Amino acid sequence: MRTRLCYVSLDNLVRKVAMNEVNLGAAKARLSELVARAEAGETVCIKRRGKPVARLVAVDKPREKVDVAMLKAFTDSLPTQPESTEEFRRELRDDARY
Repeated sequence: MRTRLCYVSLDNLVRKVAMNEVNLGAAKARLSELVARAEAGETVCIKRRGKPVARLVAVDKPREKVDVAMLKAFTDSLPTQPESTEEFRRELRDDARY
């Protein structure tokens, strides 16, 4: 199996990913391993006679719906910050300098 970098376009975003290349015979022999790698986030390119014929990638997991009422109740229960964000950041920055 050989690893190379390539650019993959997904949902109008272009990402640079490491792609494992494997010939069809090796893919047949190690399919379980290749599926596990794809599940872990790797992309596997399967080639026949040196030409890419398939790409093995993980399925996008559906996002869970957010309970807006529960989120609002949680954020309302949090204590308010006594100082503004600007003052807080300035204090952190100044403390790090001196």
